[in-house]
Amino acid sequence: MTSIATTEKRKTSNPVVILLGILFLAAALTYFVDSGAYKRADGHVVPGSFETIEKDKSPANIIRTDRAPGVAYPVSFSETLMAIPEGLERSAGLIFMVLIIGGMFGILTTTGAIDAGLARLLGLVRGEIYFLVPGLMIVFSAGSTFLGLASEYLLVIPLMVTMANRMGMSNLIGLAIVTVATKVGYLASVTNPLPLTVAQPLVGLPVFSGAGVRFGFYLVFLAIGIAFVLMMIKREGVDTRVGADMHGEKLSLSHTLMLTSLVAGVAVLVYASNRWHWHHTALSAFYIGLSMLLAAFSGLGANKAAEAFVGGMKKVLMAAALIGVATAVSVVLQKGQVLDTVVNFLTGLVGDGGPIVAAQGMFFSQLFLDFLIPSTSGQAAVSMPILGPIGQLSGVEPQTTVLAFLFGNGLTNMITPTSGTLLAYLATAEVGWARWARFILPLWLVFSGVAMVLLTVAVMIRF
Repeated sequence: MTSIATTEKRKTSNPVVILLGILFLAAALTYFVDSGAYKRADGHVVPGSFETIEKDKSPANIIRTDRAPGVAYPVSFSETLMAIPEGLERSAGLIFMVLIIGGMFGILTTTGAIDAGLARLLGLVRGEIYFLVPGLMIVFSAGSTFLGLASEYLLVIPLMVTMANRMGMSNLIGLAIVTVATKVGYLASVTNPLPLTVAQPLVGLPVFSGAGVRFGFYLVFLAIGIAFVLMMIKREGVDTRVGADMHGEKLSLSHTLMLTSLVAGVAVLVYASNRWHWHHTALSAFYIGLSMLLAAFSGLGANKAAEAFVGGMKKVLMAAALIGVATAVSVVLQKGQVLDTVVNFLTGLVGDGGPIVAAQGMFFSQLFLDFLIPSTSGQAAVSMPILGPIGQLSGVEPQTTVLAFLFGNGLTNMITPTSGTLLAYLATAEVGWARWARFILPLWLVFSGVAMVLLTVAVMIRF
């Protein structure tokens, strides 16, 4: 019976089935939702400019193979399938970056450098996870909330997973240490340049203004996030003194050089990402160079290092490809020209019941909108020009409007299977989306309730 239950669990947890289901649901949506579009000026939505576009919703469109320019159509079956390779193409930068990181850690794992380094680290802290985990989460969340680090942490996740395994914990704990901390940072975004440099100017605010209040909210989310991870560690039945007898043998010269290069690489990565605004192509090139350096110090030789690199890529190949399938969802919605229609509908959730109700409506509209537009800056560019004027008419201050956007965006990206960054995290940690969703849902619900309370506080203090 155990084997049957395990098999059934695997079937219901397969991320391919989940994403394909979402993809075909999005395609079906284009048959039932009117097409429409906002006018745009300088790439930004013009408030109040939404217009419905006439389209033929006939079921015959399912087998249509052509698309006349300037005419709205539902998305056909063939176009839905074609959206998958198009999504892979659009996400190629992130996909290849995940594969290269997997290859790099294949080298590190084969040489035993990771195990040796973690044994040394656990020996220094005497295996005290209640001291180590909060410290790591504070560092990771600070990098996110002040500098906007997210994809840069892909380099760290395999380390945290290996550390968790070595201390008798599951991959989920290692993943949560990084992911919860990162999402906490994005929820508050004290000086996070990615959302703030787009969202705040669109509602007439100086960039990074209001950082003091957001820092207070950041501390609230951080305390809850750390408490949740520690509670999950305790629930797994791990002794709080696991590894207390570890001392860690002295690292070999090869391991020392490899781990020093890795730490230096992370430091360079953080600096370069903020100083020179590196994106996927530049980041991938950096990871390739770092992989070559690690291979040179590994002592494996060229052939064995190459085999280790390819082996590491194989571990994340399928999960990395799912990033492209997730991107196909937005491709389908764009082809069906229903995305702006959904945005227009969601902004209607704001209502006219006073500033508190309006702020909550903004939060829920952003919560749902992020499922369709996982990109933080992209969501800001689409929604803020619309919600800004609505907020002013409802008595909601511009800072609170931005806060509603940050909360909605940060929360959905914590769990949505359409987020490329989250899928990349899951791929490097070798954790399925369904397993992660079950794990993180209680914290997601708590964070949602806290976000609503903090939005109410923001309205009351006229933030």
